[in-house]
Amino acid sequence: MPIEPDTKDWTWVLERPCAECGFDPSAVDVTRLAELVHENTRGWYGALDGAGAAVRPDPGTWSRLEYACHVRDVHRLFGERVRLMLDQDDPAFANWDQDETAVESRYSEQDPAEVSVELVEAAADTAALFAGITDDQWPRRGRRSNGSVFTVATLGVYYLHDVVHHLHDIGHDIGVAEA
Repeated sequence: MPIEPDTKDWTWVLERPCAECGFDPSAVDVTRLAELVHENTRGWYGALDGAGAAVRPDPGTWSRLEYACHVRDVHRLFGERVRLMLDQDDPAFANWDQDETAVESRYSEQDPAEVSVELVEAAADTAALFAGITDDQWPRRGRRSNGSVFTVATLGVYYLHDVVHHLHDIGHDIGVAEA
């Protein structure tokens, strides 16, 4: 059974807490995004250890390996988007179909040890970007093709929710939801 594509518009997580994972956007200090990303990444340590990392808990739910591949790619994607926002005025982001990426990249067949390293490296790269944001850069804008407009600050909060939520999905909550 293939995973049912996620077609929800998750931008609401910028306005109210997520009932599923407990993430509260109003509690996030964007100047701490780098630290919060590092904290979240520590929750992934060991998540792919053992033979069961690639096993789906049920046919319609990603395995921990598939979630980790997705989170690695989320770190990379949001890093690219932040760079665009810093380098261009009001850039339009290319569409990203996460479900198509999971199939095309064969998430379920990737090496868990390699994915663990890649996830940590991608998180560190994106955290370093956020660590270098200056006060005058937080309001810089970018937009998705559906018209959703983000600032560097709101994109950072949106991104943090994504990685926090997926850590929750694999049962490794670490308290970043109260950032």
